[in-house]
Amino acid sequence: MRKKKKGVRAGDIAFNAFLYAFAGITLLIVLYPLYFILIASFSDPTLVTNGEVLLWPKGLNVDGYIELGKRADFWIGYRNTIAYTVLGVLVGLAVNVPVAYAFSRKDLVGRRLLNAYYMFTMFFNGGLIPTYTVILNFGLYDSFWVLILPFSVSVYNIIVARMFFSTNLPADLWDAACIDGCGNLRYFFQIALPLSKAMLAVIGLWTAVTQWNSYYNALIYIRNDNLVPLQLVLRNILIINQSQANMLGNNETVIRAMRLTNLLKYVVIIVSTVPILCAYPFVQKYFNQGFMLGAVKG
Repeated sequence: MRKKKKGVRAGDIAFNAFLYAFAGITLLIVLYPLYFILIASFSDPTLVTNGEVLLWPKGLNVDGYIELGKRADFWIGYRNTIAYTVLGVLVGLAVNVPVAYAFSRKDLVGRRLLNAYYMFTMFFNGGLIPTYTVILNFGLYDSFWVLILPFSVSVYNIIVARMFFSTNLPADLWDAACIDGCGNLRYFFQIALPLSKAMLAVIGLWTAVTQWNSYYNALIYIRNDNLVPLQLVLRNILIINQSQANMLGNNETVIRAMRLTNLLKYVVIIVSTVPILCAYPFVQKYFNQGFMLGAVKG
């Protein structure tokens, strides 16, 4: 029996070692591209060759960040993106969460019909909706709210929130609140929402990522340079730098401009990616809990 226990224990150790090794290799494969871009953004572009594996910067160089910081349109885009992201999250939560709570109430008149209706919209081809015409008729085209209001309602977020309210808020909690004279609004704001931090973090983070990376909607619906988000500004900067480099006649100047453009590509990726990654540690606790929404009953 002792030999069997030792064998099982040794097998467990070997299996755990394999899991850690596999997780470490997977983590390296996933994170190295971002690490490479970060290192390359601080490297001298004349020393970096295609296909080279970088472990540390080659010739510390911050010209790309300096060039980007000098541009006024970059700061305008950053300001706009922060505003779009913050307001998009707030409006999205203010719209989707109350709707999901209402759908989770068993005493809601026509609850099954409404649930079936909004579930059906998930399978409806969005391309059949004339979004451009709708936005134009409502006077939202080329306005500050065009990236927020039309896209604030998310069927997926409503489903996630409804599942949370249905499975994690027992009926006994509502009955006890009713005995104490609590109404629907008071129950929602003082009881349901404080117990829904994990769900709110999940929906908020998904909405923030979507708003932060908004590109095609801005490309279609915004023409005012003072309203464009960061992603569109960064794309325009790269196009302008590339065009200027192609128009130059002096070979040395062309090479210098092309190197700066290549460096800016790395800088642009870092500038547009790192802020949203930095937000994750603050909601990691609730985000991990959100993966278990509805998984454990009772």
